[in-house]
Amino acid sequence: MKSNQILSSISFLIACATIISCAKKETTYFGETPPGKTPAIFAPGVISTKDDFEFGAIFSKDLTEFYYGVFKDGKAETRMMKVEDGSWSEPKPILIHDVYSYNDPFLTPDESKLFFISDQPLDGQTSKKDYDIWYIERQSGGWSAPVNAGKNINSGKNEYYISFTSKGKMYFASNVADSLEKENYDIYSSERVADEFQPSIQLDTAINSPYYEADVFVAPDESYLVFSAKRPDNLGSGDLYVSFRNPDNTWTIAQSLGNTINTETDDFCPYVSPDGKYLFYASRDDVYWVSTEVITALRPVVQ
Repeated sequence: MKSNQILSSISFLIACATIISCAKKETTYFGETPPGKTPAIFAPGVISTKDDFEFGAIFSKDLTEFYYGVFKDGKAETRMMKVEDGSWSEPKPILIHDVYSYNDPFLTPDESKLFFISDQPLDGQTSKKDYDIWYIERQSGGWSAPVNAGKNINSGKNEYYISFTSKGKMYFASNVADSLEKENYDIYSSERVADEFQPSIQLDTAINSPYYEADVFVAPDESYLVFSAKRPDNLGSGDLYVSFRNPDNTWTIAQSLGNTINTETDDFCPYVSPDGKYLFYASRDDVYWVSTEVITALRPVVQ
């Protein structure tokens, strides 16, 4: 009798584990079949839809929250979905305005803040301005009002896209140095010291060129960068490039991810999933994903 009870208990535990495992499998990456080295549209009909233009997609570290931008009615908004009771919630706009755009979301390493870009003026009421980097902070039951990231990051010109190393160092793009108004955006970084961003530093010519470099994703360990660039030899209006950090902390000359990833259109908003397995990016008005093998295949061999 006692052995039967033990067997029943074991069977019950196995059944529970199976249910939990199945539930996790169904919600991880929205239950989508992971891609290989050929890109695929991410979550068609759920995230990537026919009616809207989706871009700038990111996950929380535990893969239970999903944030992304949607361009709709001439402006951008940021939406969020999360796993509730074993399934994904409906998309909910968390940053939306009748006039201003809110997009390019990215969570801080501790996930207490969500950074984004907006053409909202500092007073939040007057006409649109250039794009700045802002953030909202998690609060009980919701989020704080938008807070500007400050003068060490923002300028009188545009600041675009944000990503962080695991230590909180920010990478972003700006056209602050573009005195000739030729859409020459460059990539910058800013250390965070004592909870304050330091004056930003422009990356060198291994990354930046006389053309457009923006939408930068930095690996959490700062071992590589993926970014969008508009250069004369591109396949399309914007291609994705990668650069790796050398042992001496310099960067390798950026190289294109090639025609498997890049298309005749604009390819932008790169982001690597928290588990390091998948590169997400925007292309042809949808979100795409592909194995990060396309990145590691280009990593230089250390002699």
